[in-house]
Amino acid sequence: MDNEQALQQFKTAIYQNNYDDFDVIELGLFLLESGDFQQRWDVAKLFPQVGEKIIEPLLIILENENIETEYRWFVARILSEFNDLKVIIAFTKLLQTTEEEEILNVVAEGLTKMGNSAVKSLEILLQRDEYSRLLAVKALAQIRHSDTIKPLLTVVDDYNPEIRAIALECLGSFHHKPLIFILINALSDPVYSVRKEAIIALGMQSKLATEFNLVTHLKPLLYDINLEICQQTALALGRIKTDEAIEELSIVLQKKTTPIELKKEVIKALSWTELPQALIYLKQTLFTDDLEICKIIIDLLGNQKRETVRNQSSEILEDFLLSNNPISQEPKIKQKVAVAFGELGNQTAISCLKKLSHDSNKSVKLHAVSGLKKNEH
Repeated sequence: MDNEQALQQFKTAIYQNNYDDFDVIELGLFLLESGDFQQRWDVAKLFPQVGEKIIEPLLIILENENIETEYRWFVARILSEFNDLKVIIAFTKLLQTTEEEEILNVVAEGLTKMGNSAVKSLEILLQRDEYSRLLAVKALAQIRHSDTIKPLLTVVDDYNPEIRAIALECLGSFHHKPLIFILINALSDPVYSVRKEAIIALGMQSKLATEFNLVTHLKPLLYDINLEICQQTALALGRIKTDEAIEELSIVLQKKTTPIELKKEVIKALSWTELPQALIYLKQTLFTDDLEICKIIIDLLGNQKRETVRNQSSEILEDFLLSNNPISQEPKIKQKVAVAFGELGNQTAISCLKKLSHDSNKSVKLHAVSGLKKNEH
């Protein structure tokens, strides 16, 4: 029997509900393994009608990474039609173990599609052992539905820090006021990965920053013992964008003891705000003797999007070029400035580019000419 005959026989059995006339599961599996794309597609649409008895043989195929990817992709699509705890667990495991993008996508979509019905099944897992709780919280984080909030809240104080971190990361994606207190409380967690997720989540709640005094809660973490926590806090404050947040960032930036890697993130955070006061602090730092920091600031000034601060950026760069600071006359710095002016393209920038186009350094001159051409109308 060739594939076309097998497909017709399979379809007839499905349409007539004659599952007992022959082994329709075996026939479906045969077509999924040996059929072309269209034949597999046709089987995948109909196979779920056979019912839950197809779950076990399909799971065996799905979990075998030696089997062809397309075959397993169709198997995952079929399994995603079943709100079964075994399927949810298998999908969650695959999210952690497989590197095959096609499989990852269909499994993630499957969990999301299950939605609320899957949440009820996962709540059962949250009451079991640590491994089961970890699987459940990873699956809930993938679903990203408001129905996951209640079960996730049950594990924010779990003794496993990985479970706490995943729960917080997911909860942070919901803009619900009661969750802010949970996130603030997690800022003092002894495990840095948990603090990190709380910081990132609070940085996304800029509209609630004043009401919940978020800057006051976050600023101590600019001085955390873990550098990554300091960096994430700087970025969070940059997203919050209040005057208080900008002031706290400037204090860190101006300290001589601040590590260079933290300074980079603070500079980036100030740039994100696109606010005049933040750019004033960047200007103060630009007049430093650190070549690397200067380059970063120049690039960020050139990438400002708001018209008011674009003009301010051009003025800052013009002042820098006209200063007596030796670093401003370095050819590599002048090249960077020329590129930034080319991006800004306003009147001040064009005027400065014309001057740089007569620079004694050939490379600076070329960058300036390129910037002028970019802004020809």
